[in-house]
Amino acid sequence: MEIVQKINFLISVMFCICYSYQLFYIIYTLLQNKRERVSREPMVLHRYAVLISARNESAVITQLIDSIKAQTYPQKYITIFVAADNCTDNTAQLARDAGAVVYERFNKVKVGKGYALEYLIDCITRDYADDPFDAYFVFDADNVLDENYIAEMNKTFSEGYRIVTSYRNSKNYGDNWISAGYALWFLRESKYLNNPRMMLGTSCAVSGTGFMFAREIIEKYGGWKFFLLTEDIQFTIDNVINGEIIGYCQKAMLYDEQPVTFKQSWNQRLRWAKGYLQVFRNYGGALLANIFKRRSFSCFDMTMTIMPAIILSALAVLANLGVSFIGVVTRQDITDAIISVLVILANAYFTLFWVGLVTTITEWDNILTTKARKIFYTFTFPLFMMTYIPISFTAMFKKVEWTPIAHTQSKNLAEIRGEKNKIS
Repeated sequence: MEIVQKINFLISVMFCICYSYQLFYIIYTLLQNKRERVSREPMVLHRYAVLISARNESAVITQLIDSIKAQTYPQKYITIFVAADNCTDNTAQLARDAGAVVYERFNKVKVGKGYALEYLIDCITRDYADDPFDAYFVFDADNVLDENYIAEMNKTFSEGYRIVTSYRNSKNYGDNWISAGYALWFLRESKYLNNPRMMLGTSCAVSGTGFMFAREIIEKYGGWKFFLLTEDIQFTIDNVINGEIIGYCQKAMLYDEQPVTFKQSWNQRLRWAKGYLQVFRNYGGALLANIFKRRSFSCFDMTMTIMPAIILSALAVLANLGVSFIGVVTRQDITDAIISVLVILANAYFTLFWVGLVTTITEWDNILTTKARKIFYTFTFPLFMMTYIPISFTAMFKKVEWTPIAHTQSKNLAEIRGEKNKIS
């Protein structure tokens, strides 16, 4: 079937055009790996508001606040704010007892992290109008921070970056292949996407949690105005389109909790996939225009970010299956089509395996699990990523709403460090 070969050749060309630069990112990072990035800007002690959106997070909220209280950065410059968002447990009281300023929000219509951040920032702007903060941090309630996190982020902020993201590690990498799949992807995103972007002077991307932005950014928008299902990507894309260069701080590490059940993972990634489609629908035209109008590589990079390679893979598989179906109906030989599908899946597996392997090797000391599981989950990582194929197609046709993710990994920094030492 000659049409199969033509389809696969076309998709292969599209892959090379769209994603070969990410291979360059990896090679460039490996070549530059031993070179320490040193800031030449004088460090200024800025005042920070820490924003935490929490919905029934009583199991983890105090560990995050305690890790913020334990920062080496002077505490007099840090104020912790929690939006207890539609909580039915004692999250609000636990956060107050731990030392946070808590605002309780009850709104069953405007549901989601974006609306909680809007409410929290509006409250802070109103109540601290006479003494505004220089910048805002955003964390999820299940995070735990390295003790030098804010000090390191402050260094990058002092260089002039008005938005800065950080290194995202995991508390529960070794739980199973699902949590490991998430964690390895976020490590790869930190090390081999944001890190080379920072070194090359192009814009990085915010990823859900562990980022900060200057007061001027929020004043420009008149508050937090990002409410799509992936508000972090929306925030990133909007700023990149407007010429903002988002920075990255490799030394600022936080630990995040990942889902462990496939159902929970499916629902979360379905929301992400739908959110990417929403962002592309709203910003795709402006991104594509600025690639040529401003010759913006950042806009090209972000376009590829919200049009994941998994969609091209899925289209390739569907096209080949479609041709195979026609072949069966018309009683043609479909052997070539079947082999083609298997080749596509094999190529996808080995490409993802290579990416996961490089990340595992270089980030070995930061991965908190046994040697055997580090190796084993390198092999399951491609399978985890390939489950995005049905998720991406489902997102195209299904209505998706924001739903909370349950967090149960109640670990403080000492326990995480103790686990790392025990593994070592």
